Amino acid sequence: MHPARVRAAPSAARVRITPAAGRIGLLGGSFNPAHAGHRHISLEALKRLRLDRVWWLVSPQNPLKEEDGMAPLAEREALAAAVADHPRIAVSSLEAGLGTRYTIDTVQALKQRFPTADFVWLMGADNLRQLPRWRGWQQLFREVPIAVFARAPYHANAASGMAAMRFARARLRPERSALLAGGKPPLWCYLPVRRHPASATAIRSLRSSMQTFMATAPASPGNPDLMAAVRAVLDEMKALDVVEIDMRGKTAVCDDMVVASGGSQRHVQAIADKLVEALKPILPAVPPVEGAAQGDWVLIDGGDVIVHLFRPEVRDFYRLEKMWGSLPQERP
Repeated sequence: MHPARVRAAPSAARVRITPAAGRIGLLGGSFNPAHAGHRHISLEALKRLRLDRVWWLVSPQNPLKEEDGMAPLAEREALAAAVADHPRIAVSSLEAGLGTRYTIDTVQALKQRFPTADFVWLMGADNLRQLPRWRGWQQLFREVPIAVFARAPYHANAASGMAAMRFARARLRPERSALLAGGKPPLWCYLPVRRHPASATAIRSLRSSMQTFMATAPASPGNPDLMAAVRAVLDEMKALDVVEIDMRGKTAVCDDMVVASGGSQRHVQAIADKLVEALKPILPAVPPVEGAAQGDWVLIDGGDVIVHLFRPEVRDFYRLEKMWGSLPQERP
Protein backbone atom coordinates (compact mmCIF):
# COMPACT_ATOMS: atom_id res chain seq x y z
CA MET A 1 0.00 0.00 0.00
CA HIS A 2 1.26 3.44 -0.91
CA PRO A 3 -1.00 5.96 0.82
CA ALA A 4 -1.13 9.51 -0.41
CA ARG A 5 0.35 12.01 2.03
CA VAL A 6 -1.37 15.38 2.35
CA ARG A 7 0.35 18.41 3.80
CA ALA A 8 -1.05 21.82 4.54
CA ALA A 9 -1.51 24.29 1.73
CA PRO A 10 0.10 27.70 2.23
CA SER A 11 -3.32 29.20 2.90
CA ALA A 12 -7.02 28.52 2.48
CA ALA A 13 -7.92 30.72 -0.45
CA ARG A 14 -10.69 33.25 -0.10
CA VAL A 15 -12.41 34.80 -3.08
CA ARG A 16 -12.52 38.59 -3.24
CA ILE A 17 -16.05 39.94 -3.00
CA THR A 18 -15.39 43.36 -4.51
CA PRO A 19 -16.30 44.88 -6.84
CA ALA A 20 -19.80 43.47 -6.39
CA ALA A 21 -22.42 43.53 -9.11
CA GLY A 22 -24.86 41.13 -10.69
CA ARG A 23 -26.99 38.41 -9.11
CA ILE A 24 -25.54 37.40 -5.74
CA GLY A 25 -26.84 34.88 -3.21
CA LEU A 26 -26.09 35.50 0.47
CA LEU A 27 -25.68 32.48 2.77
CA GLY A 28 -25.09 33.59 6.33
CA GLY A 29 -24.34 31.67 9.50
CA SER A 30 -21.74 30.64 12.02
CA PHE A 31 -20.40 27.83 9.76
CA ASN A 32 -19.36 25.92 12.89
CA PRO A 33 -18.21 24.02 10.95
CA ALA A 34 -18.89 24.49 7.26
CA HIS A 35 -19.89 21.24 5.57
CA ALA A 36 -20.92 19.79 2.23
CA GLY A 37 -24.58 20.65 2.85
CA HIS A 38 -23.71 24.36 2.70
CA ARG A 39 -21.89 23.77 -0.57
CA HIS A 40 -24.76 21.81 -2.07
CA ILE A 41 -27.31 24.53 -1.30
CA SER A 42 -24.96 27.09 -2.84
CA LEU A 43 -24.59 25.07 -6.03
CA GLU A 44 -28.36 24.60 -6.20
CA ALA A 45 -28.80 28.35 -5.79
CA LEU A 46 -26.30 29.14 -8.54
CA LYS A 47 -28.16 26.86 -10.92
CA ARG A 48 -31.82 27.32 -10.02
CA LEU A 49 -31.75 31.05 -9.24
CA ARG A 50 -29.33 31.78 -12.10
CA LEU A 51 -26.94 33.57 -9.79
CA ASP A 52 -23.55 34.91 -10.74
CA ARG A 53 -22.05 34.21 -7.33
CA VAL A 54 -22.82 33.09 -3.79
CA TRP A 55 -21.23 34.73 -0.75
CA TRP A 56 -20.78 32.80 2.48
CA LEU A 57 -21.01 35.31 5.32
CA VAL A 58 -19.23 33.73 8.29
CA SER A 59 -20.65 35.51 11.33
CA PRO A 60 -18.55 36.37 14.40
CA GLN A 61 -21.36 34.99 16.60
CA ASN A 62 -24.91 33.86 15.86
CA PRO A 63 -27.20 35.70 18.33
CA LEU A 64 -29.41 32.59 18.60
CA LYS A 65 -26.57 30.19 19.41
CA GLU A 66 -24.42 29.67 22.49
CA GLU A 67 -20.78 30.68 22.34
CA ASP A 68 -19.69 27.39 23.95
CA GLY A 69 -18.15 25.16 21.31
CA MET A 70 -17.79 28.01 18.81
CA ALA A 71 -14.48 27.78 16.98
CA PRO A 72 -12.50 31.01 16.42
CA LEU A 73 -13.71 33.11 13.50
CA ALA A 74 -10.47 32.77 11.52
CA GLU A 75 -10.59 28.98 11.85
CA ARG A 76 -14.22 28.80 10.72
CA GLU A 77 -13.51 31.06 7.77
CA ALA A 78 -10.48 29.01 6.70
CA LEU A 79 -12.40 25.75 6.86
CA ALA A 80 -15.33 27.29 4.99
CA ALA A 81 -12.98 28.35 2.19
CA ALA A 82 -11.66 24.80 1.95
CA VAL A 83 -15.17 23.33 1.87
CA ALA A 84 -16.53 25.84 -0.66
CA ASP A 85 -13.78 25.15 -3.21
CA HIS A 86 -15.64 26.78 -6.11
CA PRO A 87 -14.77 29.82 -8.24
CA ARG A 88 -18.27 31.27 -7.83
CA ILE A 89 -18.53 30.81 -4.05
CA ALA A 90 -16.85 33.56 -2.04
CA VAL A 91 -16.13 33.20 1.69
CA SER A 92 -15.90 36.25 3.91
CA SER A 93 -16.14 37.39 7.53
CA LEU A 94 -17.13 40.89 6.39
CA GLU A 95 -19.81 41.10 9.10
CA ALA A 96 -16.99 41.61 11.57
CA GLY A 97 -15.82 44.61 9.53
CA LEU A 98 -19.34 45.95 9.08
CA GLY A 99 -19.95 45.72 12.80
CA THR A 100 -23.36 44.10 12.26
CA ARG A 101 -24.78 41.47 14.57
CA TYR A 102 -28.20 40.77 13.08
CA THR A 103 -29.13 39.64 9.57
CA ILE A 104 -31.39 42.62 8.89
CA ASP A 105 -28.53 45.01 9.70
CA THR A 106 -26.11 43.05 7.51
CA VAL A 107 -28.47 43.05 4.52
CA GLN A 108 -29.13 46.78 4.81
CA ALA A 109 -25.40 47.51 5.07
CA LEU A 110 -24.62 45.34 2.02
CA LYS A 111 -27.32 47.01 -0.07
CA GLN A 112 -25.88 50.39 0.80
CA ARG A 113 -22.30 49.35 0.11
CA PHE A 114 -23.05 47.46 -3.13
CA PRO A 115 -25.98 49.28 -4.77
CA THR A 116 -25.52 47.60 -8.17
CA ALA A 117 -25.85 44.06 -6.78
CA ASP A 118 -29.11 42.10 -6.91
CA PHE A 119 -28.98 40.16 -3.65
CA VAL A 120 -30.99 37.06 -2.70
CA TRP A 121 -30.92 35.80 0.89
CA LEU A 122 -30.45 32.00 1.03
CA MET A 123 -31.63 29.91 3.95
CA GLY A 124 -32.72 26.42 4.94
CA ALA A 125 -36.29 25.55 5.84
CA ASP A 126 -35.22 25.09 9.46
CA ASN A 127 -34.40 28.80 9.58
CA LEU A 128 -37.71 29.72 7.97
CA ARG A 129 -39.50 27.99 10.81
CA GLN A 130 -37.65 29.97 13.46
CA LEU A 131 -37.50 33.22 11.46
CA PRO A 132 -40.03 35.02 13.71
CA ARG A 133 -37.36 34.86 16.44
CA TRP A 134 -35.01 36.98 14.32
CA ARG A 135 -34.78 40.69 14.94
CA GLY A 136 -36.59 42.62 12.20
CA TRP A 137 -37.69 39.46 10.38
CA GLN A 138 -40.64 41.10 8.63
CA GLN A 139 -38.43 43.96 7.49
CA LEU A 140 -35.98 41.37 6.13
CA PHE A 141 -38.70 40.13 3.76
CA ARG A 142 -39.19 43.70 2.59
CA GLU A 143 -35.46 44.33 2.10
CA VAL A 144 -34.33 41.36 0.03
CA PRO A 145 -35.78 38.44 -1.97
CA ILE A 146 -35.46 35.16 -0.07
CA ALA A 147 -34.85 31.61 -1.33
CA VAL A 148 -35.71 28.84 1.14
CA PHE A 149 -34.14 25.45 0.47
CA ALA A 150 -36.27 22.73 2.01
CA ARG A 151 -34.13 20.03 3.59
CA ALA A 152 -35.76 17.05 5.32
CA PRO A 153 -36.91 16.73 8.08
CA TYR A 154 -37.78 20.44 8.17
CA HIS A 155 -39.65 20.80 4.90
CA ALA A 156 -42.73 18.92 6.15
CA ASN A 157 -43.98 21.79 8.34
CA ALA A 158 -41.78 24.83 7.67
CA ALA A 159 -43.95 26.04 4.79
CA SER A 160 -46.93 26.32 7.14
CA GLY A 161 -45.14 28.37 9.80
CA MET A 162 -45.77 31.97 10.82
CA ALA A 163 -43.29 33.54 8.39
CA ALA A 164 -44.57 31.52 5.42
CA MET A 165 -48.18 32.36 6.21
CA ARG A 166 -47.49 36.05 6.82
CA PHE A 167 -45.92 36.46 3.36
CA ALA A 168 -47.94 33.80 1.50
CA ARG A 169 -48.96 36.24 -1.24
CA ALA A 170 -45.31 37.08 -1.98
CA ARG A 171 -44.38 33.45 -2.64
CA LEU A 172 -43.19 32.38 -6.10
CA ARG A 173 -43.64 28.92 -7.54
CA PRO A 174 -40.35 26.94 -7.73
CA GLU A 175 -40.29 27.06 -11.53
CA ARG A 176 -40.18 30.87 -11.33
CA SER A 177 -37.34 31.02 -8.80
CA ALA A 178 -34.99 32.67 -11.32
CA LEU A 179 -37.12 35.81 -10.94
CA LEU A 180 -35.97 36.33 -7.35
CA ALA A 181 -32.71 38.12 -8.19
CA GLY A 182 -33.66 41.59 -9.33
CA GLY A 183 -37.25 41.15 -8.16
CA LYS A 184 -38.98 43.65 -5.88
CA PRO A 185 -39.39 42.38 -2.31
CA PRO A 186 -41.28 41.05 -0.53
CA LEU A 187 -40.62 38.07 -2.78
CA TRP A 188 -39.65 34.55 -1.78
CA CYS A 189 -39.57 31.00 -3.04
CA TYR A 190 -39.65 27.57 -1.40
CA LEU A 191 -37.34 25.09 -3.15
CA PRO A 192 -37.25 21.40 -2.15
CA VAL A 193 -33.80 19.82 -2.41
CA ARG A 194 -32.68 16.26 -1.83
CA ARG A 195 -31.87 15.31 1.73
CA HIS A 196 -28.23 15.46 2.80
CA PRO A 197 -26.46 13.55 5.57
CA ALA A 198 -24.10 16.47 6.25
CA SER A 199 -24.72 17.98 9.67
CA ALA A 200 -22.69 20.51 11.58
CA THR A 201 -24.10 19.04 14.80
CA ALA A 202 -22.90 15.54 13.91
CA ILE A 203 -19.46 16.78 12.90
CA ARG A 204 -19.10 18.71 16.17
CA SER A 205 -20.14 15.58 18.08
CA LEU A 206 -17.43 13.55 16.39
CA ARG A 207 -14.88 16.26 17.09
CA SER A 208 -15.96 16.34 20.74
CA SER A 209 -15.48 12.60 21.10
CA MET A 210 -11.94 12.95 19.74
CA GLN A 211 -11.10 15.67 22.23
CA THR A 212 -12.60 13.75 25.16
CA PHE A 213 -10.50 10.70 24.44
CA MET A 214 -7.37 12.77 24.01
CA ALA A 215 -7.93 14.40 27.39
CA THR A 216 -8.50 11.14 29.26
CA ALA A 217 -6.27 8.58 27.56
CA PRO A 218 -3.78 10.07 25.12
CA ALA A 219 -1.33 7.86 23.31
CA SER A 220 2.35 8.58 23.65
CA PRO A 221 3.52 11.39 21.32
CA GLY A 222 4.54 10.30 17.87
CA ASN A 223 3.85 6.62 18.55
CA PRO A 224 5.33 4.89 15.48
CA ASP A 225 3.72 1.56 16.37
CA LEU A 226 0.29 3.14 16.13
CA MET A 227 0.65 4.33 12.55
CA ALA A 228 2.39 1.11 11.55
CA ALA A 229 -0.53 -0.92 12.90
CA VAL A 230 -3.05 1.24 11.04
CA ARG A 231 -1.14 0.91 7.78
CA ALA A 232 -0.80 -2.86 8.18
CA VAL A 233 -4.52 -3.38 8.76
CA LEU A 234 -5.58 -1.14 5.89
CA ASP A 235 -3.20 -3.00 3.61
CA GLU A 236 -4.36 -6.43 4.80
CA MET A 237 -8.05 -5.52 4.50
CA LYS A 238 -7.64 -4.02 1.02
CA ALA A 239 -8.82 -0.55 2.01
CA LEU A 240 -9.29 1.80 -0.93
CA ASP A 241 -7.80 5.23 -1.64
CA VAL A 242 -5.88 5.58 1.61
CA VAL A 243 -4.83 9.15 2.41
CA GLU A 244 -2.67 10.21 5.37
CA ILE A 245 -2.94 13.83 6.55
CA ASP A 246 -0.25 15.42 8.70
CA MET A 247 -2.17 17.29 11.42
CA ARG A 248 0.83 18.65 13.34
CA GLY A 249 0.52 22.41 13.71
CA LYS A 250 -3.12 22.35 12.62
CA THR A 251 -4.85 20.92 15.68
CA ALA A 252 -4.03 19.51 19.10
CA VAL A 253 -6.52 16.68 18.62
CA CYS A 254 -4.11 14.31 16.86
CA ASP A 255 -0.81 14.08 15.00
CA ASP A 256 -2.12 12.22 11.96
CA MET A 257 -5.45 11.60 10.29
CA VAL A 258 -6.00 8.65 7.97
CA VAL A 259 -8.92 8.56 5.53
CA ALA A 260 -9.79 5.38 3.65
CA SER A 261 -12.72 3.75 1.89
CA GLY A 262 -14.35 0.36 1.90
CA GLY A 263 -16.22 -1.03 -1.07
CA SER A 264 -19.43 -1.53 0.91
CA GLN A 265 -20.91 -1.08 4.37
CA ARG A 266 -19.76 -4.57 5.36
CA HIS A 267 -16.27 -3.89 4.08
CA VAL A 268 -16.09 -0.65 6.10
CA GLN A 269 -17.34 -2.43 9.22
CA ALA A 270 -14.85 -5.28 8.76
CA ILE A 271 -11.94 -2.86 8.42
CA ALA A 272 -13.10 -1.01 11.53
CA ASP A 273 -13.35 -4.21 13.59
CA LYS A 274 -9.88 -5.29 12.50
CA LEU A 275 -8.40 -1.88 13.33
CA VAL A 276 -9.88 -1.86 16.82
CA GLU A 277 -8.42 -5.29 17.56
CA ALA A 278 -5.01 -4.25 16.23
CA LEU A 279 -4.92 -1.04 18.29
CA LYS A 280 -6.03 -2.53 21.61
CA PRO A 281 -2.54 -3.81 22.59
CA ILE A 282 -0.94 -0.45 21.71
CA LEU A 283 -3.34 2.02 23.32
CA PRO A 284 -3.97 2.51 27.05
CA ALA A 285 -7.71 1.98 26.49
CA VAL A 286 -10.03 0.53 23.86
CA PRO A 287 -10.30 3.20 21.13
CA PRO A 288 -13.70 4.92 20.87
CA VAL A 289 -15.59 4.13 17.68
CA GLU A 290 -18.37 6.17 16.07
CA GLY A 291 -20.73 5.04 13.31
CA ALA A 292 -19.85 1.33 13.22
CA ALA A 293 -23.48 0.21 13.27
CA GLN A 294 -24.30 2.03 10.04
CA GLY A 295 -21.02 1.47 8.20
CA ASP A 296 -21.29 4.65 6.14
CA TRP A 297 -18.71 6.70 8.04
CA VAL A 298 -16.78 5.08 10.88
CA LEU A 299 -14.43 7.09 13.07
CA ILE A 300 -11.79 5.29 15.14
CA ASP A 301 -10.10 7.51 17.70
CA GLY A 302 -6.59 6.21 18.29
CA GLY A 303 -5.34 9.29 20.10
CA ASP A 304 -2.35 10.36 18.04
CA VAL A 305 -3.97 8.85 14.94
CA ILE A 306 -7.61 9.38 13.94
CA VAL A 307 -8.96 7.01 11.28
CA HIS A 308 -12.01 7.80 9.12
CA LEU A 309 -13.48 4.94 7.08
CA PHE A 310 -16.12 5.71 4.44
CA ARG A 311 -18.23 4.17 1.78
CA PRO A 312 -17.00 5.86 -1.45
CA GLU A 313 -20.11 7.95 -2.11
CA VAL A 314 -20.26 9.18 1.49
CA ARG A 315 -16.58 10.07 1.39
CA ASP A 316 -17.07 12.01 -1.82
CA PHE A 317 -19.92 13.92 -0.19
CA TYR A 318 -17.99 14.96 2.93
CA ARG A 319 -14.62 15.53 1.21
CA LEU A 320 -12.91 15.32 4.60
CA GLU A 321 -9.34 15.17 3.33
CA LYS A 322 -9.99 18.30 1.27
CA MET A 323 -11.20 20.17 4.35
CA TRP A 324 -8.29 19.25 6.60
CA GLY A 325 -5.60 19.05 3.95
CA SER A 326 -6.30 22.62 2.86
CA LEU A 327 -6.04 24.16 6.31
CA PRO A 328 -2.85 26.11 6.97
CA GLN A 329 -0.51 24.95 9.69
CA GLU A 330 -0.15 27.15 12.75
CA ARG A 331 3.17 28.87 13.21
CA PRO A 332 5.02 28.28 16.47
